[in-house]
Amino acid sequence: LKYQRMLERLEKENKELRKLVLQRDDKGIHQRKLKKSLIDMYSEVLDILSDYDASYNTQDHLPRVVVVGDQSAGKTSVLEMIAQARIFPRGSGEMMTRSPVKVTLSEGPHHVALFKDSSREFDLTKEEDLAALRNEIEIRMRSSVKEGCTVSTETISLSVKGPGLQRMVLVDLPGVISTVTSGMAPDTKETIFSISKAYMQNPNAIILCIQDGSVDAERSIVTDLVSQMDPQGKRTIFVLTKVDLAEKNVASPSRIQQIIEGKLFPMKALGYFAVVTGKGNSSESIESIKEYEEEFFQNSKLLKTCMLKAHQVTTKNLSLAVSDCFWKMVRESVEQQADAFKATRFNLETEWKNNYPRLRELDRNELFEKAKNEILDEVISLTQVTPKHWEEILQKTLWERVSTHVIENIYLPAAQTMNSGTFNTTVDIKLKQWTDKQLPNKAVEVAWETLQEEFSRFMTEQKGKEHDDIFDKLKQAVKEESIKRHKWNERAEDSLRVIQHNALEDRSISDKQQWDAAIHFMEETLQSRLKDTESVIEDMVGPDWKKRWLYWIGRTKEQNIRNETKNELEKLIKCDEEHAAYLANDEVTTVRKNLEARGITVDPCLIKDTWHQIYRRYFLKTALNHCNLCRRGFYYYQRHFVDSELECNDIVLFWRIQRMLAITANTLRQQLTNTEVRRLEKNVKEVLEDFAEDNEKKVKLLTGKRVQLAEDLSKYLSI
Repeated sequence: LKYQRMLERLEKENKELRKLVLQRDDKGIHQRKLKKSLIDMYSEVLDILSDYDASYNTQDHLPRVVVVGDQSAGKTSVLEMIAQARIFPRGSGEMMTRSPVKVTLSEGPHHVALFKDSSREFDLTKEEDLAALRNEIEIRMRSSVKEGCTVSTETISLSVKGPGLQRMVLVDLPGVISTVTSGMAPDTKETIFSISKAYMQNPNAIILCIQDGSVDAERSIVTDLVSQMDPQGKRTIFVLTKVDLAEKNVASPSRIQQIIEGKLFPMKALGYFAVVTGKGNSSESIESIKEYEEEFFQNSKLLKTCMLKAHQVTTKNLSLAVSDCFWKMVRESVEQQADAFKATRFNLETEWKNNYPRLRELDRNELFEKAKNEILDEVISLTQVTPKHWEEILQKTLWERVSTHVIENIYLPAAQTMNSGTFNTTVDIKLKQWTDKQLPNKAVEVAWETLQEEFSRFMTEQKGKEHDDIFDKLKQAVKEESIKRHKWNERAEDSLRVIQHNALEDRSISDKQQWDAAIHFMEETLQSRLKDTESVIEDMVGPDWKKRWLYWIGRTKEQNIRNETKNELEKLIKCDEEHAAYLANDEVTTVRKNLEARGITVDPCLIKDTWHQIYRRYFLKTALNHCNLCRRGFYYYQRHFVDSELECNDIVLFWRIQRMLAITANTLRQQLTNTEVRRLEKNVKEVLEDFAEDNEKKVKLLTGKRVQLAEDLSKYLSI
């Protein structure tokens, strides 16, 4: 007893001296910032590893103290005694621990607690701060639990510092239950078992098995679970709580001795401890509980009769034993774990060097930034497209889009008129209708499609050896989303309509060069149409005698009928070179009877259909001959064709169309370069910013072995 009192006095003096030293260091004689303690850095490593592998599929094997026990066995109370503060929410029989809580204990001048993701310090010497801390832990637990669940796998990280605390990392787990009660999710029991097993299966985890001493040993669930995870007991510390109640209620004190000696439960442990964590009053302070615990064991028959040994009792001795065991495990496993990480990292680096020797290890975020710069460069390239290129491609595409309408709905109907006055009137009316209803909209469509095509060309164009196909999916997605968001200026059509109308009203060809250009434009158009018509006729009547002889192919029955019909219709045109565009009913009857006289039955619709193509070919050839005659017509045009049999109104029409196309292309080019390209560039930037914040999008669009390997390397380099 004399030595015990001396030891307690020296320990108290030592604790006060350490507190003074820490307070002096905290104030800083040289105003220097305190370095992080080893245990804080170790805890940060565990947090990083937890974020890296939250699902525990390849969980790290670094040590931590895992606190497990049946519900209401006193787990949380033991943890509070070790932390020397009432920091956890409390409830009578109700499940309070709903998610794993990682508590990092370390020495410090002040008794404070703070969360990993918060800078607020809770002063554990003040009751209002303790209440706020308990409330915050309860809020975090409840918010981490998903709808329809009772417990969560999400870990809450808490640091507790204070004088005399043993340095270690403990994880408090939800209490193991035997029955799912009302209000709980049906899978609560299995989820708790799953969480407990996930933490305990770490071969370097120290299992702090808490057993309620006030209940029958046969009702214990956790001991079976612990014996499954650590059958040899090489990393298990057994703690019997509520020993004061056990001593009162148990008829045979030797039963407690059997528990502490490891003879009652079918499990083994490194050490066995008996503790008292209060009288059941949640408002008790830690100091009063410690005094009660020491007083109880000093007067306990269990200690006096040597059923329990002195080093096996009190939470103070338990805390020292757990801390010693923890750091012994840390020393043994950290080096082993570091070697494993180094080996994995070396393997990844070797694989990279062998597969991608000339490329940097860029992870997904770095690759996205590189792709972003490339895309922005390609968008800027749109502003460097020459005006000549824009206008050429716009004029060509617009004519391809409207040429059919011009020939079929304007030129051919007007050409059937009897004189130049009627021709010009028909042309003017149809051009006005076309400009009012269709042309501006069609022009804007062409400009928008041209911008898309040029944008796509720059985005998909391979740049030789520098091209990186890993960005192709991302570029395609950016292109599609940018185009989807882009809308052409709504007022563009109105301004374009006025410009096109004015251009088409002008008939004054100023020089011979423009006249010749119009003739060339008309000839190209008509020759293209004539070629298409010849092809249609050939399909209708089949191959001529030369092809039949050379390629040994014949005509079908229908083609023979068509061919005979064609021959009859050509006779009509030879008889009347100024024949109208449509066959009269009596002419259809005449052709049909002529064919029937030769044994060929023909439907009137087939005759009209064939006539359409035959007359079309005849008309186009006639128009081309007329073009040739009008080459010398500019002189007569200047004199308004006075005293001349030559009329070249069709040349003037094609000049008007050609001029309208050139002016429209110029106007659209100005809209593109001055407005639309910049708006598209803005859209691309917005899309890239949205994608940059969407990790799922980046994972979806930047894929492949190279990306995954770089991601793995990046994770191992950051650990």
